Amino acid sequence: MAKKTNSNPLRHLPAVDALLAHSLLQAEMARHNRDLVVDAARETLAAIRADVLAGGATVPPLDAIAAKTVAHMQKIVSPTLQPVINATGVIVHTNLGRSLLSERARRAVVEAAQAYNNLEFDLDAGKRGSRYHHAEALLCRLTGAEAAVVVNNNAAALVLSLSTLAAEKEVLIGRGQLIEIGGRFRIPDIMAQSGAKLVEVGTTNKTYLDDYENNLHTVNTGLILQVHHSNFKIVGFTAEPSLAELVELGARYGIPVMHDLGSGTLLDTAKYGLAHEPTIQESVASGAAVVTASGDKLLGGPQAGIILGRADIIARIKKHPLTRAFRVDKMTLAALQATLLAYLEGTAEEELPTWRMVSLDVPTINRRARKWRRILAQAGISAEVVDAESAVGGGSLPGQTLPTRALRIATPHAAKIAAKLRDAAVPVITRLEEGAIWFDPRTVLPEQESVLLAEVVESFQ
Repeated sequence: MAKKTNSNPLRHLPAVDALLAHSLLQAEMARHNRDLVVDAARETLAAIRADVLAGGATVPPLDAIAAKTVAHMQKIVSPTLQPVINATGVIVHTNLGRSLLSERARRAVVEAAQAYNNLEFDLDAGKRGSRYHHAEALLCRLTGAEAAVVVNNNAAALVLSLSTLAAEKEVLIGRGQLIEIGGRFRIPDIMAQSGAKLVEVGTTNKTYLDDYENNLHTVNTGLILQVHHSNFKIVGFTAEPSLAELVELGARYGIPVMHDLGSGTLLDTAKYGLAHEPTIQESVASGAAVVTASGDKLLGGPQAGIILGRADIIARIKKHPLTRAFRVDKMTLAALQATLLAYLEGTAEEELPTWRMVSLDVPTINRRARKWRRILAQAGISAEVVDAESAVGGGSLPGQTLPTRALRIATPHAAKIAAKLRDAAVPVITRLEEGAIWFDPRTVLPEQESVLLAEVVESFQ
């Protein structure tokens, strides 16, 4: 009789205890919590089992399984949030953390994190104080607003303001301003969450002042809302009343006007060859009762939502229950205060990375790109320096670009090289266009250059 053979493809898969007895796993247990190593071993074995049963693999030797487990352990204990090199040329890159903090802001964050501080303590009075004081005075001085409050992002600023001023009331907004911001968050949905009743006026491309006036019901209308087109353009046959015209209309009927700037800026973007972006100061000066803007993006600080306006309205907003839910922590306030101080002292363009990148001139960028090309040529990598365009990004200045000079590496393996760069010890994020990899020096910090070039050389080996 022929001897029966065991055809089970998993017969060589070790038990968890046998895998844990391996010297590599013993070393891991000496460094990490035993339960964590056990979980990693089980997850590794489960992954191998799934691959084998799918018919695409065989059970590896024990040493290989132990090595896989160690690699899985390293992945488990490694932070998923990590620094990357942004070579895309998009300055306020939404997917890459938006604006970089200045050195002063970074120091402020560390100081706030490593010691007790007076976050909600009035040092003069010796009693409880308000966390909002740390940014409010600076914001009012810089913008001319009567009062201000800071929450965790501009969407929260919008929800909180609408909830305070227009819950169960009508809010008039032009149809062309019913925008969608990142992550499929839409203005109508945000308004619905606030309890406000959306009243669309005008048409997508043409809205007139009388469209607002014809929909005003002084008993039911709580607010007139204007939303800045921060991430798109309507061009051609268009019309839209100015913020000043809406403020005048609201004043006649006793209806407050709110201006949601989205990004928001304290500097004039036209100075840098870009279209003029409405500044926060201009919105406040127009007489808007409430102005909201982001603390990062063009402001160049941490993620935050800034609400400015009339003292009586801001006082109501501060007392709303949602204010606590949306409040910012000590590190955000520390970074925002440091950022605002740079504007107050007139050093924002030099201090804040966002504005340093915006103001970089093409000759300086060209010199850096040519230097990169020379270094890569020494490693046998052919590249060219070409004209290109940088973008401000972050939902700001749609369609506006800055001239730049980029390093272009044409290769039939562009996608593969780009993937290897993303998998580097310090991931490098590039642009893939026309069968080539593009590197824009505008968004690469000078101290990152050597790492970037080393990773490019490594990716071609």
